[in-house]
Amino acid sequence: MTRRRALPGLGAAIERAAGPLLRSVPRDHWESDDVFRRRRRVTGAVAVAGASLLGASLSTPPGSPRFYGLTLGVAGTWVAGGLASGPLHLGRMFGPGDRLRRPLLTPVASGVGAFGAFYAAALVARRIPVLERAIGSVLSYADQGSAPLVLTTTLANGLAEEVFFRGALYAAAGADRPVLVSTVVYGLATTATRNPALVLASVPMGLLFAQQRRTTGGIQASMLTHVVWSALMLRYLPPLFVDQLAEERLPSPG
Repeated sequence: MTRRRALPGLGAAIERAAGPLLRSVPRDHWESDDVFRRRRRVTGAVAVAGASLLGASLSTPPGSPRFYGLTLGVAGTWVAGGLASGPLHLGRMFGPGDRLRRPLLTPVASGVGAFGAFYAAALVARRIPVLERAIGSVLSYADQGSAPLVLTTTLANGLAEEVFFRGALYAAAGADRPVLVSTVVYGLATTATRNPALVLASVPMGLLFAQQRRTTGGIQASMLTHVVWSALMLRYLPPLFVDQLAEERLPSPG
């Protein structure tokens, strides 16, 4: 009897915690045809330019001034494209008493949860040579670079990606399955890095960010989740790949 009573109580607690993630807020983001067409033109051009810079940034040596310059250039491209495309919205979530509020604690918790899932996946990935090398290649920028600069560029790009992909691009998709469209384009842009680990990560995270955009009607939730996830990955993932990072430090033959 006690167990039966406990289960409904647990279910109610889970429902209360997950409720903000499942309930879409009412919103009216109507745009004129001219604004919508401009948004699509801008996002199309910026997606190509940003992806090209992203690929170039991860082809430079870790810790080099060119890497930091290109990485900040990528962030600047996403932000400029997002702002130039049209209005952006921060969004709201349902809080206690069904009051609408800016997303804060739930997105932060989502970022922590996403990190936990990726940490578990990394424990498996380091036993798969191709993924171990791919992850080590990305983490070498943190291992061999300036910690403050790496953190700054990482968080700047996390915020900038949300401004563009879940802000401008999501809106440019209109009613044509924006969650799917924004996730697919996000994944395609990531392929410019030629890194299978980054491409694989872009799919579940892109879906999570796009779902947050759909639920809240804005980009604040996905921005918070992205920076929390990125910061934790940057801090706790390198120790799992110490052997691969040691290999990355070795000079290339010839």
